[in-house]
Amino acid sequence: MISDEGGLASAFSGDVTDLTDCQKMVAAAVERYGRLDILHNNVGIDHTGTVVSSSLDDWDRVMNINLRSMVLTSRCAIPEMRKQGGGSITNISSVAALRPRGMDAYSTSKAAVIGLTQAMASSHAAEHIRVNCIIPGMVYTPMVAEGMTAQTREARWKSTPLQSEGSAWDIGWAAVFLNSDEARWITGVALPVDGGALLTRRSW
Repeated sequence: MISDEGGLASAFSGDVTDLTDCQKMVAAAVERYGRLDILHNNVGIDHTGTVVSSSLDDWDRVMNINLRSMVLTSRCAIPEMRKQGGGSITNISSVAALRPRGMDAYSTSKAAVIGLTQAMASSHAAEHIRVNCIIPGMVYTPMVAEGMTAQTREARWKSTPLQSEGSAWDIGWAAVFLNSDEARWITGVALPVDGGALLTRRSW
């Protein structure tokens, strides 16, 4: 899609829960483009269950993919950003971090993403590395589309004060801004992109 619109893009296949693969990913980016300016951490899985009903294996898997992956990618990207005098990192959390709904491991991992964002923003500000977090609401994406009825989909967007449905593009544009020079004085922010859902009581 990027290439079709005249942009430059390339892919790297790897496992972001593996430190070696993360190192190779960063090295590939630097080799292909000469530098590394932006890291956008947007890998995650969900899981339904409580601390009692979820198996420890499921709990660890969610934490490993949703949180540890961000630690590893940042651990590899930050030294390259430091060499060039700065950079920008965006991490994707979820409204489930602030409004849990029966997905204890997922909510915990996404809440930890906010804490990780603020910690890294503080730790690396002197190196001119900005770290921010996006908190998506119940956006409609291919990941959630399967098994969702038209009624469920309508109920979700009707639950937001803006009375409209969000998409991955809304999250993407927030990332574009936070990683741009126009956001040069913003770091440590957890930005809800949720149609105002966090302003209201839960109704879905």
